[in-house]
Amino acid sequence: MIELGKYAATVLWSYGVSVALLAALIWQTVAANARARRELERQERNG
Repeated sequence: MIELGKYAATVLWSYGVSVALLAALIWQTVAANARARRELERQERNG
């Protein structure tokens, strides 16, 4: 593994936060897409 020296905790914490934020953005996008599809299907059924 890469030697991070005295900044290891900060760098790893930053990577963790970045991964968590990316996961949250992906989840939010997928959820918004599902809501939009459901709404579109509802509108198509009701005319």
